[in-house]
Amino acid sequence: MSKKTAAEYLTGKLLLAMPSLGDSRFDHAVILMCAHDENGAMGLVINHTLEDVKFENLLEELGIKSDIKLDPKSLSIPVLSGGPVDHARGFLLHSNDFVHKETISIDERYHVTGTIDALQAVAKGKGPDNMLFILGYAGWTAGQIEREIQDNAWLVVEPDETLIFGVDPAQKWQSAVQKLGFDPAMLTGDAGQA
Repeated sequence: MSKKTAAEYLTGKLLLAMPSLGDSRFDHAVILMCAHDENGAMGLVINHTLEDVKFENLLEELGIKSDIKLDPKSLSIPVLSGGPVDHARGFLLHSNDFVHKETISIDERYHVTGTIDALQAVAKGKGPDNMLFILGYAGWTAGQIEREIQDNAWLVVEPDETLIFGVDPAQKWQSAVQKLGFDPAMLTGDAGQA
């Protein structure tokens, strides 16, 4: 078996949960794949809002204060549930206009920073232009995501900044499916076998 090339991995792609997935944690999930290689995969769900968690309150709880008056829009970003793993771990998914020593590049467009320093930069008005704040992540062991795709659990879609940062979380799944060119109501969970 030959080794996969970087283009054959899903890093930087969106995974869309099929309606038949059967796991409520991923109901209509849209996942930006942050890493994928022969050892496994890691991604962030970008459309499941944690209704009871407010970004502004989270900053307060962490003791992060600003010495400037912030645009209320920057404090009203939704806090998202990134997946079932490590709910206490926070990630700032953002555009490429912000780089910190702890920033990890997903690709040339999207980066992830998982430190308090990133939140402090946001609180001081020095954060990225486009961002999502996410608690937790989704992870797969080696070969697991490939098997799930073969089993018709996920669709793969090319991301774009508008979909990731500009579409309301509740509309992201439908918007992403429409990028594929068909009506989301047409999706079923039946895998085709040739």
